[in-house]
Amino acid sequence: MIFEYLKLNLNIDDNDFNAIYPEWVRTHAQRHWTPLEISKKVAEFLVDKPGTKVLDIGSGPGKFCMAGATFTKGHFTGVEQRYSLVKLSKKLAQSYRIKNIDFIHANITSIKFKDYESFYFYNSFHENIDFTAKIDNTIEPSVELYNLYHKYVREQLSLAPIGTRLATYWSAMKEIPSSYKIKCSFLDGILLFWEKTR
Repeated sequence: MIFEYLKLNLNIDDNDFNAIYPEWVRTHAQRHWTPLEISKKVAEFLVDKPGTKVLDIGSGPGKFCMAGATFTKGHFTGVEQRYSLVKLSKKLAQSYRIKNIDFIHANITSIKFKDYESFYFYNSFHENIDFTAKIDNTIEPSVELYNLYHKYVREQLSLAPIGTRLATYWSAMKEIPSSYKIKCSFLDGILLFWEKTR
């Protein structure tokens, strides 16, 4: 019923939504998974026409993608390097019959951004430099990887066509090419909407 309520634009508490996840995922919700209110705002910005292909860079358990695919008529793809989270995301999307969605088990450096039209980035690589941000022990923190991933995302975004939309949440903005300009700012700059202008 939770997704039916979202379709009806009813206010859903994040704790109620997060209850669809097992306990080991819920424990990370407040720090790592996008709140529903933010998901709605971001999805509506990124999907400027039906069928817009949105890439969630570091999708975790798929919360943003599932919410975005329910709030809009866009197609949401999440890329996540933890197989356990991808498996869970796919299982939940199938269980709740969310059609306009896909999840890829991969490292971000294997993803070509040209296959997508809009992008969401929620500080996906921060756990590489912050031991208090660890989700589990499957990924060894690395400053080198932190820098490599940001460089890759920046390069891919710079190749995108003019008009490409990007939303960042709690970002250090290392991944933003100079060709992107801020369209809107919320929460004192914590949530930013960007568009490629040149």
